[in-house]
Amino acid sequence: MTRKTITYSTTNSYETLNNIGPKTKNVWIVFHGLGYLSRYFLKHFKELEADENYIIAPQAPSKYYLKNEFKHVGASWLTKEDTKQETQNVMTYINAIMKEETLPKNCKLIIFGFSQGVSIAARWVANYQIPCNKLVFYAGGIPNELTPSDFLFLSDTKTEIIGIIGDSDEYLTEERVKSETEKMNSLFHRKAKQITFNGGHEIEKEIINSLV
Repeated sequence: MTRKTITYSTTNSYETLNNIGPKTKNVWIVFHGLGYLSRYFLKHFKELEADENYIIAPQAPSKYYLKNEFKHVGASWLTKEDTKQETQNVMTYINAIMKEETLPKNCKLIIFGFSQGVSIAARWVANYQIPCNKLVFYAGGIPNELTPSDFLFLSDTKTEIIGIIGDSDEYLTEERVKSETEKMNSLFHRKAKQITFNGGHEIEKEIINSLV
């Protein structure tokens, strides 16, 4: 068999919450986890002050039926198959969103990844040196290919790096928590803030609200 590749144009959606106006203070780019659709992911941000927060939720491109009922649809960002190429496709898509959106330069930029979305947030920020005010990794792992030099551009900025996990997250063993904490300390020279809450693999709205 011969493996071949082809380049073509494709179309994908994304969701936004609230509108940009004179009172807008924060722009969020939020990356959902495995099994989400972006429109449902946005519900976690609805308690934020609408006039002050504009939220953009990109949509993972690979959609599939959840469970075996063929009723509810979820989506995945990446798998272990063709990860490098699929990552580039996702990065191109995110950059297209940013080009489409006219974002005020005076607003704070918050980049937020949950679960599988952490890997997308981390890769996008690192690969394109995205300046931001807050970089939030919530209940997910940072890709192993990223190194401290990939985030060196943040060392001279006031970017706040935050790691968040639940103390009973079923996907994070004690060993995994230890390794991810060590990775965060290495990547960000021990400048990352660690938040642990009472709960599992879930988003706590109180934590979201506290980020602003």
